Amino acid sequence: MNVSVFGLGYVGTVCSACLAHMGHNVVGVDLNETKVDLLGRGKAPIIERDVAEYVANAVSAGNLRATMDVEEAARETDLSLICVGTPSRTNGSLDTRSVEGVARQIGKAIARKNTFHSVVVRSTVLPGTVRGRVLPILEQETGGKVGERFGLASNPEFMREGTAVADFYDPPKTVIGEVDPETAERLVSLYDGLPGPMFRTSLEVAEMTKYADNVWHALKVTFGNEIGAICKAEGIDSHVLMDLFCADQKLNISKAYLKPGFAFGGSCLPKDTRALAHHAVSRDLDLPVIANIARSNREQIERGIDWILETGAKRVAFLGFSFKAGTDDLRESPYLDMIERLLGKGVQIKVFDRNVELARLTGANKSYLYGVIPHVAELMVDNLDAALEGADTIVLTANAPEYGEAIGRIRPDQRILDFARLRTAEQLEDQYDGFLW
Repeated sequence: MNVSVFGLGYVGTVCSACLAHMGHNVVGVDLNETKVDLLGRGKAPIIERDVAEYVANAVSAGNLRATMDVEEAARETDLSLICVGTPSRTNGSLDTRSVEGVARQIGKAIARKNTFHSVVVRSTVLPGTVRGRVLPILEQETGGKVGERFGLASNPEFMREGTAVADFYDPPKTVIGEVDPETAERLVSLYDGLPGPMFRTSLEVAEMTKYADNVWHALKVTFGNEIGAICKAEGIDSHVLMDLFCADQKLNISKAYLKPGFAFGGSCLPKDTRALAHHAVSRDLDLPVIANIARSNREQIERGIDWILETGAKRVAFLGFSFKAGTDDLRESPYLDMIERLLGKGVQIKVFDRNVELARLTGANKSYLYGVIPHVAELMVDNLDAALEGADTIVLTANAPEYGEAIGRIRPDQRILDFARLRTAEQLEDQYDGFLW
């Protein structure tokens, strides 16, 4: 393919070198004359394993060159990758002026072309940037509509410095946020032969993917370091410990617990998180991530309460209120906390949970339930119809078959608020809303 790469910094140079190495014809574009001159002479403007060799070979073979002329680059290629930087401003916000400036230049060049041109944002940008900023600029400058005059996509990169070439050729995934199918198909062809799963999704999901990945990586580094600080204080070899931690690929190194939902509860996670945070303080260790896990969990409960109240709900039926689906454990259930708070706001509540039967509640479960909401027996009903009757809002807390049965009994004047992503409930559309989706 004939590809132009805008921005010969780290990402742009690696992409240019690797795409040319794959046999594509690549034109690198940059406003920095030194970078353009270096690449034109077969020298890489960055230091990265294998890149210098790839650049030299591709320039020698004639399928990689560089220019400062935007119109020339757009005219001679079918697809442009925007790889310019998006640095932080002093307040932490993202500076997208370079992305917008390049988009404007490309748009002007497309306006003087007679063929369809695809624009792909590979720079790291926040969700909404491509649709809200880049798209209007391109439509204004080209005088045409996306999918007709030009194409547009988001295509984040997942390369690490030091192993960028290896990561380019063996990506963990390829993500294409598409607007028009032509541009998406061009990207599929561009990366033809690369391993790993490929996902075609919306612009916003593609943009957010990069942030979810990077912040997760940052969180993992910080978590490992905070655990290490505690281990050092206790004389424990943190690497031995984390080898054991990583050996658990069922819960620890896995997709477990990572789907957005509601707050955690139960007899283990809240208690143990508090205990470790307190122990760190007793050792004079300031560990902000561990110390604030409980705070973040409380904020999740607050968001849930606000979400329900903002709908104007007055009579609410809770379907489930144990801390976890399929159990009768009510200890530190976030739903009990929510029910108590909503009652204080004047909301009328009924609760149905087949797994929680008052006659069988004993020990810690019984004392916890009656300690948090002493009059809970008055809120609980023993069948689904009794819970639904008179309610204007149904709150789903668990993905249980019996709650799926409730969908067929919902009246047109009732609304479902879902904390568990019960797929059958989504079919109600206007009557349905999901907590974090």
